[in-house]
Amino acid sequence: MLLAAMLRATPAFAVTPNEMLADPVLEARARVISQELRCLVCQNETIDDSNADLAHDLRVLVRERLKAGDSDAQVIQYLRARYGDYVLLKPPIEPATWILWYGPAAILLLTGAALLFFRRRGPLPAPVPLDEAEKMRLNALLDEDAP
Repeated sequence: MLLAAMLRATPAFAVTPNEMLADPVLEARARVISQELRCLVCQNETIDDSNADLAHDLRVLVRERLKAGDSDAQVIQYLRARYGDYVLLKPPIEPATWILWYGPAAILLLTGAALLFFRRRGPLPAPVPLDEAEKMRLNALLDEDAP
């Protein structure tokens, strides 16, 4: 029973039989490449896992490029040139992607520094109570606004 539940919990691949290549070596290469590419519609799924139409088109394109004789690197480079680095699940570390790689750590460090800064300032001073003249003025203002 546990085994059956585990088998149902495995991800369902979106690759359909009509997309698959007859050559098992090329198909295996296509599956490896598809696991490295992001579905531009779903964003956090590989094109291998996505049922989106664009993911289907990208899977077919990968297989066409492989049948044409492209290497794995050439297929990935072709898609990067066409869709940018965002098509990669793991974009390269370069100035254009520094915010993706280092942004979360920078936010975490800045938040920690701000917490330390405000904690070191000490407690806020207690509010000064209103004197009688201020209380009378406040009551007069409140009475003006009452319907």
